Amino acid sequence: MLTKEKTAEIAAEHRSHPTDSGSTEIQVALLSERIKQLTDHLRVHRKDFHSQRGLLQLVGRRRRLLRYLNRQSPASYKALIAKLGLRK
Repeated sequence: MLTKEKTAEIAAEHRSHPTDSGSTEIQVALLSERIKQLTDHLRVHRKDFHSQRGLLQLVGRRRRLLRYLNRQSPASYKALIAKLGLRK
């Protein structure tokens, strides 16, 4: 679970202007952090199939947002995946 402080920190790092609170870049960064946390949880609890389904849903949501961002602004998409370390 992301704390409010961690969420605010991630949002501040990825915002495009001072009042930006829900842009695609921020949403993808928050989803990526939740995916990392769930992945670590599933390494310990291998049979937690409910969390596994939630992880797959998060990955699908992030994939759709990244596809949208790539269509709207390819430069922003490339910068974001480089910053987050996605897609090698």
